[in-house]
Amino acid sequence: MTMQPACTVAQRALSPLRIGPHVLPNRLFVAPMAGVTDRPFRILCRQLGAGHAVSEMVTSQPHLYASLKTSRRANHDGEPGPIAVQIAGTDAAMMAEAARYNIERGAQIIDINMGCPAKKVCNAWAGSALMQNEPLAIAIAEAVVAACSPSGVPVTLKMRTGWNAESRNAVRLARAFEAVGVQMLTVHGRTREQGYKGHAEYDTIAAVKQAVRIPVVANGDITDGVSALAVLLRTGADAIMVGRAAQGRPWIFREIAHYLTHGQAPAPPATEVVRQALIAHLHEHYALYGEYTGVRTARKHIAWYLQDVPEGKALRCAINQVDSSAEQVRLLDAWLAQLARRHPRWPATQASDATQHHDALAV
Repeated sequence: MTMQPACTVAQRALSPLRIGPHVLPNRLFVAPMAGVTDRPFRILCRQLGAGHAVSEMVTSQPHLYASLKTSRRANHDGEPGPIAVQIAGTDAAMMAEAARYNIERGAQIIDINMGCPAKKVCNAWAGSALMQNEPLAIAIAEAVVAACSPSGVPVTLKMRTGWNAESRNAVRLARAFEAVGVQMLTVHGRTREQGYKGHAEYDTIAAVKQAVRIPVVANGDITDGVSALAVLLRTGADAIMVGRAAQGRPWIFREIAHYLTHGQAPAPPATEVVRQALIAHLHEHYALYGEYTGVRTARKHIAWYLQDVPEGKALRCAINQVDSSAEQVRLLDAWLAQLARRHPRWPATQASDATQHHDALAV
């Protein structure tokens, strides 16, 4: 692989990317994360600089279509396009039908989940477990592409490097997926066996990029602008996908874009701006989930925002005792207003082992 200059790679990451008929504004994507990337969070990330956002995975089992969880995940009211929906399952015909079902409800891109490492998913031989059964994985991709083709809906796919270190088969599968019509591949640089432990490796992603002509997205341990550029340089990928680092820090996409443009990290966001974004996020969250569930599921988002904020622990404990959305917002809004007076810029620390790891990769 010919190494491109860092400035060229950085500029390319901020340029548009076409998937089928859709043109994405940049190549900084937010990952589909179960229980996290719901509609309010996707919209917020896109407002804060993400060029693409894929939904939480939606089951392919028809008897669950009417369930409250699935109906919420299939709700795209007010969401800007292109709307990308990730589907998960183990039966090719069911996955094809799930693609059609979601297209009827507004999906403009269908993403196939072959990357989830969760035990309850893999025990049903879905998610990354499909990488152990290459004929089935390819049959599913082929069936979904065929189902989407009449509507002109492109199919993308997210996978890992393999099931374990002894069976990294991402390159072989990537070629097969391209051959049946998948139009973009995302590769998380870990095996299913790793889960989210250890460090992501990028040589496999680089090999996938060399093996196919369709766009390849690199995922894993991207936590800031330094790591984003390092991964782009290391893999030659067409785009990057940010997962856990966006939890409680949805402005990370603006931070990465700033670093790629200027070669240095931006100043932290104004605390008042974070306050407004968080309160708006909560109101959208309650509107989707309702009072009872909304208050409880909002707690994790609040905890992520406040994780490294001085004196945030006491507020998190208080928030966890509150059962009313109005009281949840009141407590948080008042506390953040006081924080803004003491710290005009958001005071959370951003250092992490992953960032330190990537500093060593930067060139």
